[in-house]
Amino acid sequence: MAIYEYECAKCGHYFEVWQKITEEPLKVCDKCGGDLVRLIGNTGFILKGTGWYVTDYVRKEKKNGSGEKGNKPETEKTGNLS
Repeated sequence: MAIYEYECAKCGHYFEVWQKITEEPLKVCDKCGGDLVRLIGNTGFILKGTGWYVTDYVRKEKKNGSGEKGNKPETEKTGNLS
């Protein structure tokens, strides 16, 4: 089962519906009888279980001002905190 988002083109009524992937999309708004549009929303998922590691994902390295890859410069300690 998946959650699908719909919006009526006529009255703007927005709602979500649990449907099977094999079910036909809804076509008529229950409120006004207008045409429904199925929306595409953002999805999020987490890979769990063995074999999935954070290190499997590519990390983008930041570039310094000259366009070369490099680390941020370390700041020097100045002054005494006592």
